Amino acid sequence: MRNLELVAPDLNVPSFGRLDFRAMARLAQSEAKRHEPSVIVGSSLGALVALELGRHGASPPVVLIAPALGFGRRWIEKLSPGDPILFFHHAQEKDLPIHRRFFEQLAEIDSDREPPAAPVVVVMGTGDESVPFENVREHWRRWERSGRLFPGSRFIEVAGGDHGLVEHAPMIAAEIVRLALEETPV
Repeated sequence: MRNLELVAPDLNVPSFGRLDFRAMARLAQSEAKRHEPSVIVGSSLGALVALELGRHGASPPVVLIAPALGFGRRWIEKLSPGDPILFFHHAQEKDLPIHRRFFEQLAEIDSDREPPAAPVVVVMGTGDESVPFENVREHWRRWERSGRLFPGSRFIEVAGGDHGLVEHAPMIAAEIVRLALEETPV
């Protein structure tokens, strides 16, 4: 068994309050080129960044944890007027200000329209309080119907699982390691 290195760039670029999705994707792309990952993992909004990497040439397997599929389109309709907007920051466990343009950017992207061109594992809790389970399940079904979902891809439904899925970290880690060590058929 080979050693695995974890690379987790801070995607709050330039800052959480001034997030820029394109800058996030550029940073992730730069890190992917520098480290040549065996697997790309993205959680929540980071899952959209992982999918964007695939659109720009990164082709390792992907693990999407509680992916914010359809996030921009869904949230832009719910936003209150004004700028900045208070939005819950999961790591800090409190509402923080973020500029409206970020949500407008997310509504314009379609990183999640097509499945990745590599094996993908989606891990999604049925009790997610931030990303509706049914939205993610419907995205998955569209990917299946497209006929372009890579063989061996899987949707893992975690009964009652919340957005953090912390209690399920060992299972998620096992999926990451499995994909990292598997030979991806070309």
